[in-house]
Amino acid sequence: MRSSIATLDPFDVRALARAMELNTGAEGLNFALSAAQWELLAPYLQPFSVRAGEMVIQQGELDRTVFLLESGSLSVHYEDEKSRLRLAMVAAGSVVGERGFFSHAPRSASVQAAGPSVLWRLNAVRFGELSNRQPAIGLQVAMALASVLAARLRERPRRIAST
Repeated sequence: MRSSIATLDPFDVRALARAMELNTGAEGLNFALSAAQWELLAPYLQPFSVRAGEMVIQQGELDRTVFLLESGSLSVHYEDEKSRLRLAMVAAGSVVGERGFFSHAPRSASVQAAGPSVLWRLNAVRFGELSNRQPAIGLQVAMALASVLAARLRERPRRIAST
C-alpha cells in the first residue's frame, strides 16, 4: 500500500520562499512572490548544499551568478597578500553575489560557508530566460537584488560587503 503522505524533495522551493519571507532586514530580498510565482521561478534556480568551509565565491573570479541563501550562514571576507579580513556574516533569507551579477566585474570578496548551508544559484543566462518568459517575476527579482545591493553600499562604512 502506498503512503498518502508526499515525500518532499530536499530542495523544495517552499523552504527558500519561507527563508526569504522571514528575513525582513535590509539584506533580505523582500519580494512578495505568491506560492504560484515561486513555483514559476524555481526551474530557473539551481539548488545545492555546501559543508562548513566550502567556498561559494572566490575573490577575483569573473562570474555573474547570484546565490540565494535558504539555510545556514556564509562568511564574506577580503584577502590581500598580507591578511584576510572578514567583512560580514550573511544569514538565511539573504543573497550574495549581487555586485558581480549586475556589474560584470571581478568578485570583490570571497564567500565561504560558515556551516552547512543550502543555497540556490541564478546565473545571468537563466535570469535572461526568466525575464523573457516571466517578465513580472524577473523584474521583482532584479529590483529585490538591486535593493540589497543599495543597502550594502549604504552600509559600506560599517564593512557590509557586496560581492
